Amino acid sequence: MTKRKRHAFFDNAILLFFIVLIFWGIWGIDSLMDNWNARDYGIRPGKKESLLAILFAPFLHASRDHLIGNTLPFLALGGLTLLSGRKQFIFISVTAILVSGIAIWFLAAPGKIHLGSSSLIFSYLGFLLMRAFLSRDLRSGLIALIAGFLYGGILLTLLRDQAGVSWHGHAFGLVGGLIAGWLLTGTKGTKARKAPIKM
Repeated sequence: MTKRKRHAFFDNAILLFFIVLIFWGIWGIDSLMDNWNARDYGIRPGKKESLLAILFAPFLHASRDHLIGNTLPFLALGGLTLLSGRKQFIFISVTAILVSGIAIWFLAAPGKIHLGSSSLIFSYLGFLLMRAFLSRDLRSGLIALIAGFLYGGILLTLLRDQAGVSWHGHAFGLVGGLIAGWLLTGTKGTKARKAPIKM
């Protein structure tokens, strides 16, 4: 008797919820330990001791409200991005972490601390929009429309500076997603271009 192959949706859901579990687990430790504060491990622009924070900042959140506000968009846009495959999802996430983190470290104003999964959320939206624009296929277009309908409004946060919100994280996360989309997606038509990276 042959084993039925598990559907990719199940594995994708497990991956997403596992990442969210890491977010909440770190916040739980942060809230229970008096001598440990997640904000201390965020990105501090221009500070050499903060370079490692580039890798960890997207997994840290300043408060429960901050984490709650990021959880659903992460699951929704991360889930739509995962429809492209787990390898691409991981590539997009790593690209976003590096691009947004390095850009924040070099370009953001000193004196502020940047952390939270918003950079990943914006990168997934950027990827979905770029992929739809380049590929021009129906499936990508529909997914981008769904993403835009659900969370296109978050792009408005790029137009205003809000206290406690990392404008740079949003903007550079979006840039990271656009870059990943360009690298992973080819174009069609008379001037067709192959994707620089195939996954």
